[in-house]
Amino acid sequence: MKYDFAVIGAGIAGASLAAELAPHGSVVLLEAEAHAGYHSTSRSAALWHETLGGPLIQPLTTASFPALNDGGFLKARGSLSVADVEHLDLLDQMAGDFAGTVALQPMTREEIRVRVPRARPVLAAGLLEPSCADIDVAALHAAVLGGFHRAGGILETDFRVDAVTTWAKGWRIAAGARSIEAEIVVNAAGAWADVIAGLAGARPLSLMPCRRTIAQVRVDGSDVPADLPMVTDIAGSYYFKAEGPDRLWLCPQDETLVEPGDAAPEEIDVAIAIDRFERVTEWKVLAVERKWAGLRTFAPDRLPIYGFDRSVPGLFWCAGQGGVGIQTSPAAARLCAKLLLGVPSEIDPTPFSPRRSAISIGVGTETG
Repeated sequence: MKYDFAVIGAGIAGASLAAELAPHGSVVLLEAEAHAGYHSTSRSAALWHETLGGPLIQPLTTASFPALNDGGFLKARGSLSVADVEHLDLLDQMAGDFAGTVALQPMTREEIRVRVPRARPVLAAGLLEPSCADIDVAALHAAVLGGFHRAGGILETDFRVDAVTTWAKGWRIAAGARSIEAEIVVNAAGAWADVIAGLAGARPLSLMPCRRTIAQVRVDGSDVPADLPMVTDIAGSYYFKAEGPDRLWLCPQDETLVEPGDAAPEEIDVAIAIDRFERVTEWKVLAVERKWAGLRTFAPDRLPIYGFDRSVPGLFWCAGQGGVGIQTSPAAARLCAKLLLGVPSEIDPTPFSPRRSAISIGVGTETG
């Protein structure tokens, strides 16, 4: 069978886009693993966090709120960005970047201590983002895949693409002895997106797969507040959030460049997370109960890539979401679907174009 669209990668980005396209044509969703969302989607400590990713990402995040909230996938959490005296200017910059778009509340050292009862004095000031919420990633991904199936979409698992070639007026995509044909290929392969592009004859866009580590720890005492916001260092060296009265998730906000693959946590990164956490709070870590790692893939300018390839007709990019792929997935899927269908979008796609000069490293200076 020949499909109108073949979407390579069934993580949240590819699955959401496939679900948007399915009512408008025949769609096959191709997943290399036995289960969709294995590498990044299922390992994310995802939040709906309007300031995450910066002001160019914020419209996608904000536009995704109705679908996430109405679907019951959000749970109030709140976020507190904190700074030591050396990084107070970064709080000012954040406040300026989101003035008039995101409600942020300045916090003094004393007010931080109320929210984070064992905060050390090194935390000099902060910005509270009350609207931040946890995302039930598993439920969201399952709902998206369910909608895709109900609209007639086909999911092919264990389909590890090893060839993408032009065929008649479209493409033939092969995984060993299996193959399918499609008019348009959507490259939503996450950390493998540059690999897929190369197979299709396109120039890679210098995507950077990075390992991100999280550890669940048990701390002394049982005074971790149930309403503790996610606490994030404005300078980007840690975050932590509550998972119970004496448990937290810690992250050193590592971005270690790695080859695409099955990411695993390194002991040193877990140790760094604990050290940074204990430097800014008086809680002591008694045990590491779980640890895991996932991949976050960035373009050179850290913005997603949405749009048709600059030189290969019929190849569409949906990649480079970094750490914002889940929180932006509803709006990003709508944007990409409209670009594929030739329908105007309410969100300007220009900052995310594969033709932008910021991702032309090694492929010329064309801005297109």
